[in-house]
Amino acid sequence: MLNQSWSLDRILQALADPTRRAMVEHLIKGPASVSELARPLPMSLAAVVQHLKVLESSGLVHTEKVGRVRTCRIEPAALRFAEDWIVRQRTTWEHRLDRLGDQLAERSGGPQR
Repeated sequence: MLNQSWSLDRILQALADPTRRAMVEHLIKGPASVSELARPLPMSLAAVVQHLKVLESSGLVHTEKVGRVRTCRIEPAALRFAEDWIVRQRTTWEHRLDRLGDQLAERSGGPQR
């Protein structure tokens, strides 16, 4: 079972790189081998493996080797963990902006919500 002690810092750091985001987007469509992930990328297989190590250490991706093929899968729970944090932040800021809008409307004598 997946280790559920995800670190938001590690997840966001992993997603900060456009190559790793492209790999995650590819894996959201379904599992893929390392060579399938590497095919569209303008870098060596060794560089792709380094990016995968970052994704795996963040908890976003799980890899499994069967024979000579290493297959990568997305870990949806880790994405949900980051999504939950983002949603909480967005909700907080939406409420703050709504209150600011109400205060500005009161001061200008405009309609309130």
